[in-house]
Amino acid sequence: MDTHVKVVGILHVIFGAIGILVAVGFLLLFGGIAGVVGLSADHPDAALAVPIVGAVGGILFLIIGVISLPGLIGGIGLLKLAPWSRVLMIVVSALDLVNVPFGTALGIYGLWALTRPETEAMFARRQYQRAAY
Repeated sequence: MDTHVKVVGILHVIFGAIGILVAVGFLLLFGGIAGVVGLSADHPDAALAVPIVGAVGGILFLIIGVISLPGLIGGIGLLKLAPWSRVLMIVVSALDLVNVPFGTALGIYGLWALTRPETEAMFARRQYQRAAY
């Protein structure tokens, strides 16, 4: 099960990193659009549109970033076999089920790998070993 946990961790890190990149892309795209609209200062509606377009980009950045960040952090935790990461990634995997099609596949695989008794025992051993130090 160690291999499955590592694969789930790697996939969540990749999925989370792509989400963060998409969030930054939206921020840059809408910021660029706001900048272009701001350059057309001769139109009276341009001054009204610039903060709206910028706010939409900022809101999209925040939403996508907040959704992607737990998977990225939890995936890194899984790679380090941190005891807290198993529970976090079970929750993230359950939430990924609504993200069709890739999130659904990742969520099913993550739930399968992280809820197995062998995986639970592996993380319990890891937690016991850390407490012994």
